[in-house]
Amino acid sequence: MKSGSGLFITFEGSEGCGKSTQIERLHKRMETTGRIVKITREPGGTLLGEELRELLKYSKPQKLMKPETELLMFAASRAQLVREFIEPEIRQGTVVLCDRFMDSTTAYQGIARAIPAEDVFAINNFAVGNCIPDLTLYMDVSPQVGMSRIRKRVRPVGAAVDRIEQEPTEFFERVRQGYKELVKAFPERIKQIDGDKSPDAVEEEIWNHVKKLLL
Repeated sequence: MKSGSGLFITFEGSEGCGKSTQIERLHKRMETTGRIVKITREPGGTLLGEELRELLKYSKPQKLMKPETELLMFAASRAQLVREFIEPEIRQGTVVLCDRFMDSTTAYQGIARAIPAEDVFAINNFAVGNCIPDLTLYMDVSPQVGMSRIRKRVRPVGAAVDRIEQEPTEFFERVRQGYKELVKAFPERIKQIDGDKSPDAVEEEIWNHVKKLLL
């Protein structure tokens, strides 16, 4: 998103790839440059978006949700987030870091759930308008590594397992392939990061990409 003086940076990747850790690290690092930095997430980031997030991840009839319904609910949350939060913040000069954005829909709902690419493209475009990330950081790990990390997480007693995490390994293999296709299609915007490296090494690799936007 080139209008205004702010920046829009998105983080992508499958479950357990380390996005949350690296978003927090980049947030702290960028604040040392004197920039105003804010974090948001998808789905969510607004009051309406958070309600949609709850439905998407934990609704009781979740197994009845059709791929097309899922796609449109993600797009609805994204449309609200762009217009209510992302665009206004960037116009004010804020650096916005977003945990997932339109590329997640292409990888998860488009490629992994086999919704036609032209339909996903049209819906994505309608939802985001001109709000395209300045930089997208794709954290690449194998589904086996990602799910192993998830199993090691400490969950609150009685916490529900989200609907996406219950998908089989084959689903996440398709998601990974989807992301790799996006990296090839948009090499200037999307940078693949080796999520198997140590957190410190990943942080440095990310910073090497981000600092180019600050010159």
